[in-house]
Amino acid sequence: MLRPNRSKNKGHRMTTRNDHSMVAKVDIASFEIEVLKSAKPVLVNFSMKGCAPCERIAPFLEEIATELAGKVKIVKLDIVENPELAAQYGVRWAPGLAIFKGGEVADIAAPKTELVEAAVRIVERWLLGRLRHRIFYSLAEVNAAIGELLHDLNDKRVLRRVGVTRRQLFEELDRPALRPLPVERYVFAEWRIRRAGLDYHVEIERHYYSVPYRFAREQVEARITANTIEIFHKGERIAAHRRSSGNGKHTTIPDHMPSAHRRFADWTIERIQREASAMGPDVALLCERILADRPHPEQGFRACLGIIRLNKSFGRDRVNAACGRALEIGARTYGSVRSILDNHLDRTAASNGAAPHEPIHHANIRGPRYYH
Repeated sequence: MLRPNRSKNKGHRMTTRNDHSMVAKVDIASFEIEVLKSAKPVLVNFSMKGCAPCERIAPFLEEIATELAGKVKIVKLDIVENPELAAQYGVRWAPGLAIFKGGEVADIAAPKTELVEAAVRIVERWLLGRLRHRIFYSLAEVNAAIGELLHDLNDKRVLRRVGVTRRQLFEELDRPALRPLPVERYVFAEWRIRRAGLDYHVEIERHYYSVPYRFAREQVEARITANTIEIFHKGERIAAHRRSSGNGKHTTIPDHMPSAHRRFADWTIERIQREASAMGPDVALLCERILADRPHPEQGFRACLGIIRLNKSFGRDRVNAACGRALEIGARTYGSVRSILDNHLDRTAASNGAAPHEPIHHANIRGPRYYH
């Protein structure tokens, strides 16, 4: 029984089929009916005329179509004649295979990179064959000779199976699919998983970068480049800093701090040490030890600033004496110094039999902070 020629039916264009072919040809008009609305799975072969790999796989597709007749439909789509449809599914070159189930793409296979590498080898050998007897005395001469041959290969030589040059194929198929280069240059970045500390700082290469205080103790991801540090929490960027050297210091954005901490934003370790030294040697030594005992010096800012501001209520001499008493008993908090002053224990700091002494300051005595 002869199969009717459906291409002669009026209305929309239908699929066409060779007399002995089990693989039907579809186009943009019949694609929806034959592929997207098919009750059976459909294997679409994206091909083009003059494509040698397409011709090689055609017999295998015919064999598969015969074996799986009634279970799977196999069709062929020319990407040159239907470029918009091919582009919709990301097919830029042939051959390409895609499996459709229920109107959706279940799997798709693009051309293998080996085909491109093979084409590069062919061109390389073609160039070497024509230049093998020539002698060049500079790299510029070699490049000029290669440029002339490539111009002849791409712009003048017509491909037998498609009847156009490589340049014409490029302008027709490749150039419309090209995307513009990114506005910004590619920057190499390294990602690391970190956890923000209690002081809402994240340690990266021995430097501490702040995140909003509500993310304290949260696991975050750090994107590290040569110049910047970006910190993400569940895919959302929560902080960005200019990268600093691994000096053990902190980089803190005031907006990341709780409101109770922002009033300390203008203070630095150096300023605290300078203010404490101006009040007396015991104040300076106690503040130094408070900062050294904290995992991060910034955590000792509150205690040091509180001690320094006691000068307004009790005077420099009493505060210095109270700090000396605190050093004797091993106290390291603002509350201890304030208690000493409130109970007038600073006036009896030397009455316990210990000889008064001045704190030892010497260039060779670096203190515990030097080693951490």
